[in-house]
Amino acid sequence: MDGERTAAPRVVVVRRPSEYEQLLARHATRGQAAFFLTTRGEAIEPVERLHERLAETRRLVLGAIPAQWRRVELDRAELDRFLFEPGDLVVALGQDGLVANTAKYLADGQPLIGINPEPSLYEGVLVRHPAVAAGDLLADAAAGRAAIERRTMAEARLDDGRSLVALNEIFVGHASHQSARYELRLGERAERQSSSGLIVATGTGQTGWSRSIRVERQSTLPVPSPTAPALTLFVREAWPSVDTGAELTEAVVDAIPVEVVSRMDGGGVVFGDGIEGDRLELPWGTRVSIAVSARSLSLVV
Repeated sequence: MDGERTAAPRVVVVRRPSEYEQLLARHATRGQAAFFLTTRGEAIEPVERLHERLAETRRLVLGAIPAQWRRVELDRAELDRFLFEPGDLVVALGQDGLVANTAKYLADGQPLIGINPEPSLYEGVLVRHPAVAAGDLLADAAAGRAAIERRTMAEARLDDGRSLVALNEIFVGHASHQSARYELRLGERAERQSSSGLIVATGTGQTGWSRSIRVERQSTLPVPSPTAPALTLFVREAWPSVDTGAELTEAVVDAIPVEVVSRMDGGGVVFGDGIEGDRLELPWGTRVSIAVSARSLSLVV
């Protein structure tokens, strides 16, 4: 990537609005937002204090970018419309989920730095660094000497060639709360199912949605590491009937991809990492194959 950086590097800082900013967007003024919270037994001051800490983190990160470098601030909601350049240095400022939201839009090998603005609230699995380290991390990434962890991603590919990737998990199911109907195939095993949908998770995703399913059903399925070329399949609430089964509900996915053939007249969808707005439609008869992606996330550690 060094050859691509003949001009000054561009730093893209990705963030999401704070709860305080969301309240102001909804209620227009602080006073109206405070009144709304008060009528529900809540106070605006804790929300305001967190906003101030997030704002200070943002100031520290932006201040660490050399003056001659280019910079862009990007809201999470704009990710699917933003064109990242191969030489961009990307900073995710917020909770761990923001890294997953961003990862799918980056080029393979593009470094991403996760900054944790509030360690008491965010676990920091992916946002590992304090804001004060931003300057050194950016300098290391620009010089190509940053320590990188290559995290496995999952890819869903439709039979018409369209595809998407995800860092945590890929969901296949119905867009509403209706049952999803499909045929599930994994190697020699196949089963028609009616369920609340299925997820195929990476090692990174084992601390998210996949973990809640695993704990709830007390699964003993092996947990792949975040860098291992393996995924896990979990079917949610499969319903056994005369036409549908509930035997193939979890498995490790490595060399053989998961295949799903839609039996939904409408509403079938595939999306990754909870971004429902950036999804693929899955009408009746459409086939989707889910496997380890050739792309991975280059997380600066």
